[in-house]
Parts: sequence; structure tokens; C-alpha cells
Amino acid sequence: QVQLVESGGGLVQAGGSLRLSCAFSGRTFSSYAMGWFRQAPGKEREFVAAVTRGGGNTIYAESVKGRFTISRDNVKNTVYLQMISLRSEDTAVYYCAARRNYWNGAYSEDEYDVWGQGTQVTVSS
Repeated sequence: QVQLVESGGGLVQAGGSLRLSCAFSGRTFSSYAMGWFRQAPGKEREFVAAVTRGGGNTIYAESVKGRFTISRDNVKNTVYLQMISLRSEDTAVYYCAARRNYWNGAYSEDEYDVWGQGTQVTVSS
């Protein structure tokens, strides 16, 4: 079965950068659209970004547009989330998710079939 393992989280000062990685295994990576979500303390999980199976098209939440970039490497079976200009409100557990049988990513978490365990990102102000 598909497994997703996130890495790259940590503590960073406001204005800093981090790159999250999500390693995919168990099936053909290029058959899955991929997404990133996050959940802050006391809040519901929310959409961050998604990328198509081929990597050519992306979608973002308004709150991260211009600061976050999602990308994927279909040889390394990995999806990335490059985050710059981080803010305290970006503090959350970040999850990657895989969506099978569709070319595009999706905004709703209900559209995804497999989830990673999450990685903590903490932005200090």
C-alpha cells in the first residue's frame, strides 16, 4: 500500500524559510496527484497546495500564494513544499496527501486517499 513520510519541519524565525519533503512508496508515484495540508492547534486541517500528477499545474490557498511553492520529482518519488517569508500563523503540523485516479489535485481533504503522519513547523515571531 502507499506510504507517505514527511520530513523537513522544524523551528524557524519569522521571515525564514523551510523546505518540506514527502517521500512516496508502495505504488506508482506518477499515478497520484499530491497535496499539502496543515493543521494549527485548535483549528481544522486546511488546504495549502496541490500539484498534478505530471507536476505541470499547481493550486494554492490564498494565504500562501507567492510564499509557498509545491513541486514534485517523479524520479525520486517525492513531493516538496518550499516555504519562504514564513509567518507565525504558518505554525502547524503539515501533512502530505495522495489522490489516486485523478490528474489534478483538489482543495478538499476528502478527495485524498492516503495521508502521511505529519511534520511540525513552528515559526517564532
